[in-house]
Amino acid sequence: MESDLSIIPLWLQLAYTAFLLVLVPVYWKKYGPGNFLWFSDIALFSVGIVLWTGNKLLLSMMAVGVLALELIWNLDYFGRLLTGHQLLGLSAYMFDESKSLFLRGLSLFHVVLPVLVIWLLLEWGYEPEALYWQTALAWVVLPLTYFLTDPKENINWVFGPGNEPQHKIPARLYFAMMMLIFPIGVYLPSHFLLQRLFN
Repeated sequence: MESDLSIIPLWLQLAYTAFLLVLVPVYWKKYGPGNFLWFSDIALFSVGIVLWTGNKLLLSMMAVGVLALELIWNLDYFGRLLTGHQLLGLSAYMFDESKSLFLRGLSLFHVVLPVLVIWLLLEWGYEPEALYWQTALAWVVLPLTYFLTDPKENINWVFGPGNEPQHKIPARLYFAMMMLIFPIGVYLPSHFLLQRLFN
């Protein structure tokens, strides 16, 4: 499942790795280790591995797992940047002037990440088995997120949709629904679209 690494310039591998070496200690100090359970952070690290190994399955897992969500984040971010109006609120923290410009700048990896994933999919194609592996990964990450992180952080939305925990239905019922929503509502449609576009 390893792909042709010759298409990836050394400068990109080194720059991406250097960025991670900056981001990890900053995020660890500011947000704590639980923050790295965000699917977008997992994708950030995974794409770093892909750039050095050419692992097509890992690339495809991140594509099926987060590409659609990252594109929605970008739509929200650039929509507000261009119009001044909040669309979905996913990127609202990027416009919070109480947060340092440096910290917000690190979050621009959300812009670069989908570009890299799409480029590598165009070069290497999509591995359909990624649907099953990404679902398995989610069923490990989501319980870890639920049991080990602060509900106020609402990482991966395991406590409620959006930034805040929900209180309309029992917390564990909502969590069980999220265990199904990610594979059925996000991964499965992404899988079919990626198969059509990149195979």
